[in-house]
Amino acid sequence: MKILTGLISSLTLLSLNVVGLSQVQAQQTPQGFTFQKVPVTLFGNGCPRGTAEGILNGDTLSVTFSQFEAKALFPRVVSAACNLRIGLNVPSGLNVQPVNVQYLGFADVPKGGSADLNVRILFQGQIVPTNNDPNRRFNSPFSDVWDKNVGITLGTINACKNPVSSVFGINTNLTARATTVAQNQETQIRIDTIDTTIGPVLFQIKFAFNPC
Repeated sequence: MKILTGLISSLTLLSLNVVGLSQVQAQQTPQGFTFQKVPVTLFGNGCPRGTAEGILNGDTLSVTFSQFEAKALFPRVVSAACNLRIGLNVPSGLNVQPVNVQYLGFADVPKGGSADLNVRILFQGQIVPTNNDPNRRFNSPFSDVWDKNVGITLGTINACKNPVSSVFGINTNLTARATTVAQNQETQIRIDTIDTTIGPVLFQIKFAFNPC
């Protein structure tokens, strides 16, 4: 009887330990965002107002709008600016941290030309430090695709107890220079769409989820 009692106690303790482990794992499992649309405001000469939409799903915020580019024929210099403001409402029960911004594109720079990509990432109106350079200079001759996966250093958005409303920003400027290229040649730079199933995504912001 003592052996049987001891065996039952051991099995009970093992069962409780397994249940406890499962509960800890469940608490630490990232919950992610439910699929929803979020407000996006655009301003700048390179992005017409009212053409953007934000899609929040899982660990990703995707910003969709039409192609953003700058083109310059000899002997011009053309700059195009597009600034995004994204309303991000984090529901209670989540503790999230933006960790990465992705964008990609194409540049065609003939001999004598150059092009610049300049990006500033903002949160609550303040510039966010990046782990690698979000910008790029394209000198001639260059004709190829390019991509950027920019790590960002930003504290967590702690909505464990109460929801948090915030504003994420991305300021982008493209400059194409053709002052010294041959006549009838053109310098161009653009941000292309990322290959997704939800439409023409130009920027993607990735989030990590921390336990509350």
